[in-house]
Amino acid sequence: MTNTDAHRAIDAVWRIESARLIAGLARMLRDVGLAEELAQDALVIALEKWPQTGVPDNPGAWLMATAKHRAIDRLRRSKLQQRKHEELGYELEREWEDATAKLEAAMDDDIGDDLLRLVFTACHPLLSMEARVALTLRLLGGLTTDEIARAYLVPEATVAQRIVRAKRTLSEANVPFEVPRGDELAERLSSVLGVIYLIFNEGYSATAGDDWVRPALCEEALRLGRIVAELAPEEAEVHGLVALMEIQASRLRARTDPAGAPVLLLDQDRSRWDQLLIQRGFAALLRARQLGGGLGPYALQAAIAACHARARTADQTDWETIAALYGTLLQSNPSPIVELNRAVAVSMASGPAAGLALVDRLISEPVLANYHLLPSVRGDLLAKLGRHEEARIEFERAAGMTRNAREREFLLTRSHSSAREATQSAG
Repeated sequence: MTNTDAHRAIDAVWRIESARLIAGLARMLRDVGLAEELAQDALVIALEKWPQTGVPDNPGAWLMATAKHRAIDRLRRSKLQQRKHEELGYELEREWEDATAKLEAAMDDDIGDDLLRLVFTACHPLLSMEARVALTLRLLGGLTTDEIARAYLVPEATVAQRIVRAKRTLSEANVPFEVPRGDELAERLSSVLGVIYLIFNEGYSATAGDDWVRPALCEEALRLGRIVAELAPEEAEVHGLVALMEIQASRLRARTDPAGAPVLLLDQDRSRWDQLLIQRGFAALLRARQLGGGLGPYALQAAIAACHARARTADQTDWETIAALYGTLLQSNPSPIVELNRAVAVSMASGPAAGLALVDRLISEPVLANYHLLPSVRGDLLAKLGRHEEARIEFERAAGMTRNAREREFLLTRSHSSAREATQSAG
């Protein structure tokens, strides 16, 4: 096996196994930072040995065994240091053997529980949202700091600092490596789902940079969501989020043209939508419904996405149902952004004038002051009403607000188109 082949295999194995490896170590050591360090040590040893010996038949087990031995060595050195001025006789040796046996047994416990603990630890509310995202991608996604930095268009040093601080914060606060119970579970689960959806959204519609979509981030968020759904199968909103991401991800190939420019939903080639992902999304949404208790915010958004997915053409979209679902979503999750989305649905169901009336009520909302989609939506509705000069101004405003190069080009194109329409109308 060549070094290149071995390194590719190691990279693939690491992406698959690193979360389980870190989770198993963290449960015993009660220190996420130390657990990751030991897991990285095992990876370094694999990089040294596998090119000569070949990839083991069970590479995950090999890494776990190697990391386990490193953990035992670390505990042994710590024990020796504590007793370095004492006589290390039979009693100490027996204590150490007992500790080693307990560690070996504990490391073989249910790995699913360990992963769930790691999810809740990485997404702890004690950390900033930026730190939660970075730590989650690092510990559960197996991404390097460089990969995370490139995905979010920030310096690698910034990501590294966030991760180091996050691990230090968790350690200094003695955050327990456990799944919360009772009322705290719902609150913490909301944090976990929020982190995963934030990662997905950055991939689905990038806030900055030269690419409008970053499929790799969507895929990572989907993978994390599916893991949490397996680990918490009775939580309806977990399935709701998975359903939403599956259906949204089904459109990724159709969201850009061959040059990478944005293609709006109503203009997309629906034959390019991934039917397998749509069916997976429908199944997850059905699972959320079957668990009862009413649909939560993610499941409601998934139901809206499902309406789009069922329409074979844009003209067949059930906009009345979509507007009603947004109304229900507003009741449980009041938000100016949800109101803006409802206004779009109302405009499609009842005409652009009805939608514009709702949008105009949002102009003074502080939350939307720098939200480029507000003038973008307003521009679209004004253009449909033939008010092209006003539309041009709104598209230009929107273009000045976005930090995404592709979206800026798209909005400027719409602004120029509106300018031409205004000139022709005036002529």
